[in-house]
Amino acid sequence: MSTDVWFTWPSREALSREGLSRARLGIMWGVRGLLFGGMLWTAISAKGPDGWSWVVGVAMVLVMVVLARAFWRQTLAHRLWPSLGLLALLMASAVAAQRTDWDVFAIIVWCGCAISALERLPLGAAVPCTLVALGAYAVVNTDNWLTTALTTAGLGLAGYVLRLDAEARGSAQRLLAQERAARAAEAESAALAERARIAREIHDVLAHSLSAQLVHLEAARLMIEREPAGDFRDRILERVVAARSMARDGLAETRQALSALRGEITPVEDFLHTLVDGGGPGGPAGVEVAGERRPLTAEASQAVRRVAQEALTNVRKHAPGAAVAVRLEYLPDEVALEVRDSGGGRVAEELAVSGSGYGLLGMRERAELLGGTLEAGPEEEGFVVRLRVPA
Repeated sequence: MSTDVWFTWPSREALSREGLSRARLGIMWGVRGLLFGGMLWTAISAKGPDGWSWVVGVAMVLVMVVLARAFWRQTLAHRLWPSLGLLALLMASAVAAQRTDWDVFAIIVWCGCAISALERLPLGAAVPCTLVALGAYAVVNTDNWLTTALTTAGLGLAGYVLRLDAEARGSAQRLLAQERAARAAEAESAALAERARIAREIHDVLAHSLSAQLVHLEAARLMIEREPAGDFRDRILERVVAARSMARDGLAETRQALSALRGEITPVEDFLHTLVDGGGPGGPAGVEVAGERRPLTAEASQAVRRVAQEALTNVRKHAPGAAVAVRLEYLPDEVALEVRDSGGGRVAEELAVSGSGYGLLGMRERAELLGGTLEAGPEEEGFVVRLRVPA
């Protein structure tokens, strides 16, 4: 037997009750109830119900229960010296009970200490504690030497078997946890592979198509600009320039979606600063970030980006020149976004009543799909969009 075996604790999975079936839990609590009842019966019957000695006995039983519970918690936390101290207190209490003629009480405590030590302590500490407890039991026991020897050996074997059984259960729980982690990693890998495939398809089809459209629209713009000036020529040029701008924006959105699919997305706060600085609503705009920054899930990040983009776009459309304040707050279990503009007046009220405009329906559906909420409506003189999604 190697040295590590003598100084290694049983695993926390083995020391806890996790993985125990209902039948085993029932047996465990039934045995504990019988032992508790036996000690109470001994405490009361040994001195009789008259007088105050039985009160002391009942109090001692309750103290034993508290010490045993504390021993269970300390061993679960792998604290050796507190565990040994509590075990010593239990055995000392058994000695005091034996000297007060509560022999059955003392025997139950000594046997319980012997089994618990083997089951829950490192073997290097458990074996001496078990020998002390079983030795005290052998001294007090009034049976013949053969019965005492067999009982002592049986108690030691029971404690060691319980230890092996707990270790086997702990190993099974660890293997089950590893299997679940492997399955989760496999599922995540499959999801990433599928997202990469979708990203390649989008890139090969949509991104190439939009790039080609940009080239053709730019060529069309140059050709139209060479034509003589006129009302018809100016209208055509305006449409071509607008189509080119839409194609450029669509290409940028496609690239952003591809980055999200591949997991190469930029931090949300950087995106908001870029969005406000590069394509702001026309009036004064600012971005405030609160809370401890952390990476967000792809779904939550995309929801914040899309809602911010839609809200700012609608401010440009419905309240041009209004001042805009964007606030992103990292909360413990979610992220909150607020986009507030200073203008809107009658238009904002109409949008809130009708439920149309400002992309309210699409933004609200995006939030609800993630288990979040979206609130939008007039406030003071402007319009406010508030998003909260789990993250």
